[in-house]
Amino acid sequence: MDEDDSDDDESDDADVEGEEPAEELDEWAALDASRDWRENGPFDLDEVDLDADDVERLDFGCVVLTPFKGMQMQLQVDQRTKKVQAALVMAGASAIEVALFAAPAHTSMVAEIRDEMIASTQKAGGKASLAEGPFGTEVRRIIPMKDPKGNKVVHVSRTWFAEGPRWMLRGVVMGEAGRATGIDGSSELVYEFFSNTVVRRDDQPRVPGDLIPMTLPKSVATTDAAEAEKTEAKG
Repeated sequence: MDEDDSDDDESDDADVEGEEPAEELDEWAALDASRDWRENGPFDLDEVDLDADDVERLDFGCVVLTPFKGMQMQLQVDQRTKKVQAALVMAGASAIEVALFAAPAHTSMVAEIRDEMIASTQKAGGKASLAEGPFGTEVRRIIPMKDPKGNKVVHVSRTWFAEGPRWMLRGVVMGEAGRATGIDGSSELVYEFFSNTVVRRDDQPRVPGDLIPMTLPKSVATTDAAEAEKTEAKG
């Protein structure tokens, strides 16, 4: 699933402050290498002990998510394979879509992905810029779209990347937090949610850039199966 398929932010005017020219990729690569951006998460499973506290988490196989009060979640499912591709989490007027991808063992592929995002955004008639975010270089985008009624709107987002051992976690931030330029009241919850994500990368060989599908927690899968049985019984 491409992040542009997420809910549109119907704003007629969206100014992204603190922008820098997207061409200066060497500067941004240096920024990414300047410190450990994952010091406070997201974490690899080998870096934490999930049994050390009593926090109730949602285990989606390749990622373990920590819910927060008032959180709403939608799962993005590939209708052909029936696999969960991403989790879209809503926090008030903000949202974040989280997806996990395979990554090289010893090199970074984020700069290449940023290039592709910038090119696709410009091709769509939108604007893309790079800026320092909470997890290193983030991509800020404004893409013109049309709503279901044919009205012109723009989709505004910030994209965060976190790289671990052979994995890359992507968070596409939308809504009020997508228009923010830092971590404020509108983006604090989605920032904490992304930071608290724990990645459980399997040992299966994967091509860098391939999506790593999530699996439904047993409680969710059981509920879905029960609902399906009720529907069949009524039919």
